[in-house]
Amino acid sequence: MAEQETLRGIPGILRPYKEYIKSLNLNEGDQVVYYGCVGTCTPFVELLAVAIRGFHLRQVFVPLLDESKARTIRDVPDVGMQASGERVVLSPKVIVIMGGLAMPLMPVTKEQIRDLAARHAGAKVAGVCFQDMFERAGWTGTVPFDLAINAMIEPITVSRYDQ
Repeated sequence: MAEQETLRGIPGILRPYKEYIKSLNLNEGDQVVYYGCVGTCTPFVELLAVAIRGFHLRQVFVPLLDESKARTIRDVPDVGMQASGERVVLSPKVIVIMGGLAMPLMPVTKEQIRDLAARHAGAKVAGVCFQDMFERAGWTGTVPFDLAINAMIEPITVSRYDQ
């Protein structure tokens, strides 16, 4: 049975992620490779990358599952963590699957993610999603997650003011 913990807010996503990566005792230069949707997942990948930037790991973003388009994530002064134009050869120690890949109409299946994990045998598999996306898409029984972070974005309050 999975151990569960309930946390809140952005620190509730970043702290357990950072603790998990730290617990793996990775070596400087080891790769953490994030797979996600361009645009929607990228800001969350960059946020996760900030949480572990002090570990001196090589962080990489892969759009969808197209590893030929893998890009290094670098710390850009006065901006933050950003995917660069530099391509990189993959050798992941950790694979991070972003929940956007599990959303309806995305061209990615749970079987493709399972096969991705098998192709990178020995790499740990983490997942970060929102609104129970992995569960709703049926990925939790197929994808071999070592860690899954599910964040809820509720309630959302929108205020409009006359100016």
